Amino acid sequence: MLDALSNGSAELGTNEIARRTGINPSTVSRLLATLAHARLVEHVPASGRYRLGPRLLQLGSLVLGRLDLRDVARPHLQDLVRATGMTATLSAPGEHDAVTVDFVQSDATVQSVARVGRPSIGHATAAGKVLLAFGDAEPGDLKTYTPRTITDPERLQTELARVARQGYAEAVGEREEDLNAIAAPVFDADGALAGIIGLQGPASRFGRTAMRSAVDPLLTASRATSIGLGWG
Repeated sequence: MLDALSNGSAELGTNEIARRTGINPSTVSRLLATLAHARLVEHVPASGRYRLGPRLLQLGSLVLGRLDLRDVARPHLQDLVRATGMTATLSAPGEHDAVTVDFVQSDATVQSVARVGRPSIGHATAAGKVLLAFGDAEPGDLKTYTPRTITDPERLQTELARVARQGYAEAVGEREEDLNAIAAPVFDADGALAGIIGLQGPASRFGRTAMRSAVDPLLTASRATSIGLGWG
């Protein structure tokens, strides 16, 4: 239906969309109501027709921004892996969680496995804490993942204040018991949170001492990526 609207005239009626898509008109009508609620299409009262909505422009800009972010961050992720031996990740801000958009895997025999599209839970991961501390997101349900997961709202706010002060976040077995991570923010030219660079590894290799040693390389990578996006 979105393709039909993008390939047609400026506005299309329900029956015309049904004809172009082969979808039943009553189904088209229901789907249009859903798309209009999400601002992906707009209903034009004067004509009774529909056109593409402003939310698509916002989403398109977000996608383009993320593509630029990946291009700028990629070499710094590679440098991080070489410097630390851990898996480096790049996440983009979401509504409640950060979402992995790129990663460079460690070549160690024992390693953590990253996956594009995987959410970093706001209260239970290093990347998620950076999102909550530096972005506009709000915590979702404070679900328990391990005994170390922060589920108390006051304790979470204290943790986020600490993240904001020191400029990076830590998570020690908070989402998965054997997974540790640190993460730092990436800012765009306007000083807004554009992404999050993280390092993660199994607790057997990425313990407290290794995490502390990796903070400086992490902050160097996050600053360099921010500068590459026009920050500062």
